[in-house]
Amino acid sequence: MRLHHHPFSTNARRAVVTAFEVKLPVEFVLVDLQKREHRSPAFLKLNPTGRVPVLEDGDLVLPESHAIMAHLADMASQRTLYPIEPQLRAQVNRWMFWCAAHFQPATSVLNWQRVVKPIIGLGGPDPKEVERGERLIAETAGLLDAHLAERDWIVGAHMTLADISLATPLLSTQRAWLPVLEYRHLQRWYGRMQELESWRKAAALA
Repeated sequence: MRLHHHPFSTNARRAVVTAFEVKLPVEFVLVDLQKREHRSPAFLKLNPTGRVPVLEDGDLVLPESHAIMAHLADMASQRTLYPIEPQLRAQVNRWMFWCAAHFQPATSVLNWQRVVKPIIGLGGPDPKEVERGERLIAETAGLLDAHLAERDWIVGAHMTLADISLATPLLSTQRAWLPVLEYRHLQRWYGRMQELESWRKAAALA
């Protein structure tokens, strides 16, 4: 299997962490975004949207980080990461979909305004967009913090794909000044995620 990624992509990072977690033989292929390798004909053949990550598994070419995570976990013999039991799996799916629809977009607003725009020469942050991003993070991070008040993990008694999904957007905390440090339950859980061997291995690829 080959996993195309870039170390600063939070979407790609969740797929990389999952790959290390399931301990399957995966080759990590760096896609240099600064050299616009994601817009090359070869890469666009893999993913017409020109985005990482993309997993190649034999004849299967799979973009979208959450789909990759689910596929890798389904192939692994260790099932706590993506439970087979229908109700637990439904809750894992719920939080992964919530991340994709709400939490990731909330963090992406500030990441775009404070990190990406200056890098690509589009000027400084738009105050109205920054205000919108901070409002969205207050809504989503507040909900997540409340959910974690009496839990060690997002779903059940073990770490699951839901935890990996929701932790990776927080990689932008410092560089995008995400206003999440006040949420103590979220920070406690995120600290636990950062101690994982799979998390550290993924960070070492950066």
